[in-house]
Amino acid sequence: MKPSPLLKKLPALLADIRQKHPDKKIELWCQDESRVGQKGSRTRSWGCKGIRLRAPVDTRYANAYVFGAFCPARDVAVGLILPYVNSAMMQLHLDEISDQLPQNVHAAMLADGAGWHIAGALNVPENITIIRIPPYSPELNPAEKPWQYLKDNYLSQRVFDSYNDIVDACQMAWNKMTSEKGRVKSLTNFAYVQCNDI
Repeated sequence: MKPSPLLKKLPALLADIRQKHPDKKIELWCQDESRVGQKGSRTRSWGCKGIRLRAPVDTRYANAYVFGAFCPARDVAVGLILPYVNSAMMQLHLDEISDQLPQNVHAAMLADGAGWHIAGALNVPENITIIRIPPYSPELNPAEKPWQYLKDNYLSQRVFDSYNDIVDACQMAWNKMTSEKGRVKSLTNFAYVQCNDI
């Protein structure tokens, strides 16, 4: 398997960001979002051999979207639970990330090429630079792992009565994940993001 162009270009991209922001510490972040809703997902379950396990399924369509950004180096995350996924919601998320960054930090943030991540209407804050991940390569985005963890442990095989129940469940799951010391780092610290000299 050929290495991704991103892996080859990342050191040069980070060096360029460092050169543009010489007075800042450069941190590598990753960002993504995930849908959680009434038409939920299933996950693996354990059961006795020969017994078919049952899981609840809902056919309604209320959804919420968890926008998350993760910094493996500091084991921190910034998240918002929002009703839609579009450039206006992405702007809210970028603004929140920007507000949460320490003053001496500039975030080099990996994000996929979803339309709302690259919309011309976005006003990317001065302390964030978005690095696009190549198309059709979700395996390069460390931010995919926290969604799998949240769904496997807290959000799958559930029936939500209302949109507010979805938001409450997402908030509970997010708070549990981010309050576990080392959890964000363990999920997002891919080998290629472990740059010692950022």
